[in-house]
Amino acid sequence: MDAVDHINVDVDALEPCYEFYRDTLDLELVRPPADFQGEHAMFRAGETVVTLAETGRAENWGERGLEHPLDKAHLAFETDRGTYDSLVADLDGQFPKQGPYDWAEFEGFYFLDPDGNLLEVVTYEEPNSERTRRLLTHDDIE
Repeated sequence: MDAVDHINVDVDALEPCYEFYRDTLDLELVRPPADFQGEHAMFRAGETVVTLAETGRAENWGERGLEHPLDKAHLAFETDRGTYDSLVADLDGQFPKQGPYDWAEFEGFYFLDPDGNLLEVVTYEEPNSERTRRLLTHDDIE
């Protein structure tokens, strides 16, 4: 295998998820919902296509169903430090132990989309100033 070509993400309600991936995550829109006969939208993150598919089979995880982010499969996006810090500030407080995490070669932060799909944003860049909160590690997993 050379790369991940695309990933489909199940959602229960396309419109709020479409807006979240477009506006909050600022993914490049490849094909809007109007391009499909079914309820889909396609975005690009680097070389990978992320397709939202309104299937009614989203897991609808919320803070009560998620003890720790490693309890559930997730999709991770890499970004620069400024975007990373902005997303951490905007999406913090959704569930315990969201992060940020020190994963040795990168820093990661977990969050939920509007339908409860678990996502992670990572950055390989060091912070611009002194950290204001402690990074979690594997040792923080119970």
